[in-house]
Amino acid sequence: MFRVRRSLHLFCVVPAAAVLLLAADAPWKARAIPEWTGEDARELLTESPWAKTVTAMIRRMPTEFERRDGGHLGQPHGVGFDGIDGKPANPKAVSSHFGGPAGAHPLSPYLTLQLRWETALPIRLAEMKIGMVEPPTLPGDGYSLAVYGVPGGGFKGDPKTLGDPLKDTAVLKREGKSDVRPVSVEVFETGDGLVVVYRFPLSAEITKQDGTLKIDAQIGRISFVQSFDAAEMQFQGKLQL
Repeated sequence: MFRVRRSLHLFCVVPAAAVLLLAADAPWKARAIPEWTGEDARELLTESPWAKTVTAMIRRMPTEFERRDGGHLGQPHGVGFDGIDGKPANPKAVSSHFGGPAGAHPLSPYLTLQLRWETALPIRLAEMKIGMVEPPTLPGDGYSLAVYGVPGGGFKGDPKTLGDPLKDTAVLKREGKSDVRPVSVEVFETGDGLVVVYRFPLSAEITKQDGTLKIDAQIGRISFVQSFDAAEMQFQGKLQL
């Protein structure tokens, strides 16, 4: 049912002397791929052109009046609703980071999420380096962005069924181009919480000339916005997503 990892063949197709042709301070950017250390790989997977740490806001629960006004009865449940309470409040009001989204409160709680372009070659190489297993997504082409650290667990349903409600609450934005919605979303349960994987279509034809790629998403009560620089996401002379 799930696709088979192709990472085991990656070192066979990447030249041994290949290096990432980007001028920067990070050690992994100056080393040949076979010389990457475990620390290099972990940096690639946490803070790099393809991986970012984002502070996400947890929106308050709607009041009974708001639910009735919207035609809903009872509290919503599911991914992004169940199991996220009890997070620490942010006294500095992270709502300003998101431009004050609707439903935000200056003392809304927040959490830290990790975003990672799983289909990018350097990410797959780094995962193989430290023995990390990527989410077992269903077969299909596209640009896959994984969101790690979503609280919750014990949900009933397959990954696609759990992710379908999130398809309309995420968008990839580029200046001067139409917004792109994910063609699929899957949710996987791990020992550290949930992983939500968005797959954006290849028909979006993302290029380095697109400049800033902005992900604006909501997972239940969790909201976040994160930007990636397409010009920096070059690996061996090609854009990697």
